[in-house]
Amino acid sequence: MAEPAVHPKTPPHPPPAAVEVRGLVKCYGTTRAVDGLDLAVPGGEIYGFLGPNGAGKTTTLRILAGVTRPDAGVARVAGDDVATDPVAAKRHLGVVSQHVNLDPDLTVFESLELHGILHAMPRPTRWRRIEELLAFAGLADRAGSLCRTLSGGLKRRLTIIRPLLHDPRILFLDEPTAGLDPGARRRLWDLIRSVHRRGVTVLLTTHYIEEAEFLCHRVGILDRGRLIEEGGPRDLLEKLGEHAVDVPTEDGTRTRFFRSRETALAFLKRAGAGATLRRTNLEDLFLLRTGRRVGP
Repeated sequence: MAEPAVHPKTPPHPPPAAVEVRGLVKCYGTTRAVDGLDLAVPGGEIYGFLGPNGAGKTTTLRILAGVTRPDAGVARVAGDDVATDPVAAKRHLGVVSQHVNLDPDLTVFESLELHGILHAMPRPTRWRRIEELLAFAGLADRAGSLCRTLSGGLKRRLTIIRPLLHDPRILFLDEPTAGLDPGARRRLWDLIRSVHRRGVTVLLTTHYIEEAEFLCHRVGILDRGRLIEEGGPRDLLEKLGEHAVDVPTEDGTRTRFFRSRETALAFLKRAGAGATLRRTNLEDLFLLRTGRRVGP
């Protein structure tokens, strides 16, 4: 008697991308702030948009958050179309804007309480979440402090945990550490990583090279509204080589890239006085592709 045929199970459909963009265009007058952008960010990543001011980073986030309407293309959040079903799309999101937008006359607790009320969270649930998030961000002892009395770093911590109150699946961070001193910036990086470990997909914009390399699983390098490179930071740097030698010339600094330190050191000896050896970074890749620096 023949054995019954064994058919492989049909694999389940993969979950929708946390963020998906196809052919996205946004113009302001004759300027194309976003120029035919294609992007897919799977759930569970920390993905970074890297580029100078005017590259299209913030405009893309504003479109995905339903604040700005695109002129063409499709933008989806967790499978929901931002243009045709913005309410459903926004349910998945927490958004931290580039500028601190706390009411200075509210206390830390009241700022979180207001957010929970606006999201129709029952009082027991929101109070439990507020207590949990204040402890998570190291702000429990500042619950009764007016927002105006917080330092810049503490204000940033509050603006990051506030949209987590309603338990979003995806968090947008627009220049989250802009204007902070190095110590506060590092503490914010630790908080962002902790948020990610709680199962939140993070999409952030930055023009800080070190921030992108430290935080992001993948980065997309934007220039004039177009995605010119994408990948893991180390994978992108392998295209250049791990080591760089900067050589000062009359026309400015010229940089040579090398895959081995030994080859770089041999070149450094021949290059003469003033030449320096360093590790490559994402700005080197950006400069090669565009001739411009990433910084503002």
